[in-house]
Amino acid sequence: MSSISTGCISLSCEKLTSAILGTGGLKDQSIHTALVVEGGALRGVFSTGLFDGFLEAKFNPFDLFIGVSSGATNLAAYLAEMIGRNGSIYMNYSLRPEFISFSKFFHGGHLIDLDWLWAITIREIRLDLEAIYSKTKPFIVVLTDVQTGDAIYKATSARDLEEVLKASSAMPLLYRDFPKVEGRPMTDGGVADALPVGEAIRRGAIRIMVIRSRHRDYIKRNSLTDYFMRWCMRHYPLLQLAMKKRVRRYNEAVSLIRKPPKGISIIEICPPENFRVSRLSQDPLVLREGYDQGRTLAAEAIALWETAVADDH
Repeated sequence: MSSISTGCISLSCEKLTSAILGTGGLKDQSIHTALVVEGGALRGVFSTGLFDGFLEAKFNPFDLFIGVSSGATNLAAYLAEMIGRNGSIYMNYSLRPEFISFSKFFHGGHLIDLDWLWAITIREIRLDLEAIYSKTKPFIVVLTDVQTGDAIYKATSARDLEEVLKASSAMPLLYRDFPKVEGRPMTDGGVADALPVGEAIRRGAIRIMVIRSRHRDYIKRNSLTDYFMRWCMRHYPLLQLAMKKRVRRYNEAVSLIRKPPKGISIIEICPPENFRVSRLSQDPLVLREGYDQGRTLAAEAIALWETAVADDH
């Protein structure tokens, strides 16, 4: 089964669309196309492989970039035009014992040590911040405000990108701190808005490519882990409420991708059904396979986008 699909236009989805999009005056007349990237921790190896394929083909027709968690870090490397940079994070740095450690976690430390990962990658393979922002196109990173449970769509700059990316990747409990952005504690952007397609539409995009980290027929459901995570966040009631709404919001966003409002075209890129990477995968062969699956799909994704553009003309 193909892992690439186009969202159809539906005239009967007004209620769902209104619930997700809300109202507001954020539209930017210079924005027509957008790239939206889901997170998913190590499942993000798929999108970094895809982006390396895009870079090889010199493909970047987008006006707006919105990323969540690991999806945002992959977007940053794509915008920096650093082929292979994030592939090395997934297939090298993430496999080192300093990054994922159950021993440290059971002794009160982080399970996923973002402090170590950010320090070593900034020192050894730092993002080319000048290249990212020389494009003068908005790069939005999604965060979750711990105190309100709201999604924060943070417009980034060279001054704050690295700390914002870290905050967006800070999964509750697995990373025990709440990084502060502009003085407010933040956590994983995927809690409040894992698939920010609605935000791209609100900002004026009419042609959107969405990069998923789940296969196309995935339906989010509550798990025992979700209930445990919510219990652990009981001292943060609005964050806990956001976590409770997460399943519904995720599935509504998928419905929006499949049935966008009239005049909106969405191309959805998903890993194939045999994608084996999980949130905390530590098998180098599985990670390499996931990266290669993304790299292989790049040409097909580019062709689909270009065909859709040609059809419009």
